[in-house]
Amino acid sequence: MFSDGPILVSAVSVHNPLDLDFIIPLGERMDRLDALAAFSAIAELGSFAGAARQLGVSPQAVTRAIAGLESRLGVLLLRRSTRAVRLTEAGELYLQRCRRALDELAQGERLLQGGDVEPQGLISVTAPVVFGRLYVAPVLTMLLKQHPRLRVRLLLMDRFVNLVEEGIDVALRIGDLSDSALRARRLGETRQVLVASPDYLRRRGSPDSVGELLAHDLIAFEGVSRTTEWRFGADGKQVLTPSPRFRVNSADAAIDSAIAGLGITRVLSYQAVAAIDEGKLRRVLPVSEPPSIPVQLIFSAALAGSANVQAFLDAMSRTMAGRRI
Repeated sequence: MFSDGPILVSAVSVHNPLDLDFIIPLGERMDRLDALAAFSAIAELGSFAGAARQLGVSPQAVTRAIAGLESRLGVLLLRRSTRAVRLTEAGELYLQRCRRALDELAQGERLLQGGDVEPQGLISVTAPVVFGRLYVAPVLTMLLKQHPRLRVRLLLMDRFVNLVEEGIDVALRIGDLSDSALRARRLGETRQVLVASPDYLRRRGSPDSVGELLAHDLIAFEGVSRTTEWRFGADGKQVLTPSPRFRVNSADAAIDSAIAGLGITRVLSYQAVAAIDEGKLRRVLPVSEPPSIPVQLIFSAALAGSANVQAFLDAMSRTMAGRRI
């Protein structure tokens, strides 16, 4: 695969769906796939010499491959010093795509050769913070134990992310799927609920209507929806625009504040279910709750055949089956 001698490359290039094909000028020492493999090995080992040993080529060949890759991309991927090799910010972003491309190629080769396609290589997943902590992280931990060659990157954040721009394979999305180019695996549904502590409700009374909420201390969890409006009713058309006493972008912080008696907060049902079951919180105006919201995993159609993605989708489906969220 690698060569320290000159390589003659035909001017004819075959299209590759991973966009890994390019014409190498006469005299280049490595082709592009070799350069990607060298870059990935350097990032993993933190050493040009170590990468060369792993790949079975000379350190000079690896150095030239990285120089050619950086020249072609027009960015610096690695910072070298006498003691260490570190990825630049551009290198971190490129490494995610690079490893995914190499992993997909390896899986494709095994599939065509008739071998078992076991999950291995990198899978990148994102989920809301609380849902990810409660459900996604344990599933990924189980998969890591089952598949020693699998690697996982899990991003927990209460915002929507662009899968392509942020190098995400699968995203846990709470809400309707607006992008028809993506595929989805439905896991269940959840609801927006109002909750408060028994102590707060004893002190301030429990509201009997949506309008009475304006006379209460309210805690706004900003990640529960994309707007500041609170919607109620079976059709979701009854709208309240609150003036919260406390705004926070963390569901855990909103729930802790409600438990402490600060006021009434609106969160998703799975986020408060433990506190409700333990008697630390009570639901407020349950008859006025808006319609339920789908919980689903979304991913690119191009990854539908990925062993990593399918293993994760199947494991999440089994874990969430029949679960109250």
